[in-house]
Amino acid sequence: MRSLIVLLCAVIIAAVAAPAAAEYADVVLNRRAEKEGVRPVIFPHWFHRIRFQCRVCHAELGFKMRVGANDVRMPDIVEGKFCGACHNNDIAWGPDRCDLCHSGKPGLVTGIFGGHETNGPGRW
Repeated sequence: MRSLIVLLCAVIIAAVAAPAAAEYADVVLNRRAEKEGVRPVIFPHWFHRIRFQCRVCHAELGFKMRVGANDVRMPDIVEGKFCGACHNNDIAWGPDRCDLCHSGKPGLVTGIFGGHETNGPGRW
């Protein structure tokens, strides 16, 4: 009986964990970052997705579900819109910690990397 429970738990964990890593990869945002003198943003979509339901960001915060479709600007984040709804120094680090989000190598293009919709492996 114990081995059956262990096997069942392993199957459930594999079924739940695998899609998060494969489907919700990293998103690079570089529409205007380098033009404004900062590194591209690496958004760990998978990390946020395993903690929050899609509706939190895509319905409640207004993120469109297509890479490059969101016009996210730092003044919006500072005012508590988009990422700034949580990244406000209360829930998560605030927008004054530039390096934590603007961490991509120069030259990265906006896109999804590492998941089922990838622009190529090993881009950074």
